[in-house]
Amino acid sequence: MAAPLSISGALSKRDIKRLTSAIRSGTVGPTTLYYAGVTAPIIGAGMALVSRSALDDLQVSPYWLAMGSAFAAAFAGIVWYLIFMRWAYRHKHGRAGEIDTKTEIELDEEVLIVRRGLVETRIDWDAIDEIKSTRSFTLISFDGADPLMIPHDWFGEKTACEIFMRRLGQGMKAA
Repeated sequence: MAAPLSISGALSKRDIKRLTSAIRSGTVGPTTLYYAGVTAPIIGAGMALVSRSALDDLQVSPYWLAMGSAFAAAFAGIVWYLIFMRWAYRHKHGRAGEIDTKTEIELDEEVLIVRRGLVETRIDWDAIDEIKSTRSFTLISFDGADPLMIPHDWFGEKTACEIFMRRLGQGMKAA
């Protein structure tokens, strides 16, 4: 490879949403699903105890005691699950300073260098798993690191983007 080639820019909110949707298989992460699924039965069981105690004081038949507490528990669990999932959609996209901080990407002969603020990450060419390009951005997936998104509007002109992407592909193949 020749001299280092670099590009820089800041991800917009729209770019962060694109990055999130490109790297996730769903709109809600696995941790959210786990906690929603774990807490809903606990809420349901608690509601079953409370409703059973309330119905027991009313001296209803054992059939209606069981049915009433089961319905209350089921509805409480479902409502909690839906509320929890709705809260999960309200978080902002992006990690740390991805929106606020300018990102600089340099293609060196030996490594790919990513600088964001005061942090510099050096990634060996062998660590690149995949390069996916769309009409508006390129997504680079790494082994052992978070994916990197390069919006094509950082380049200004199409030829600069093509040169950078060609050099990126050469670096990956040379490794």
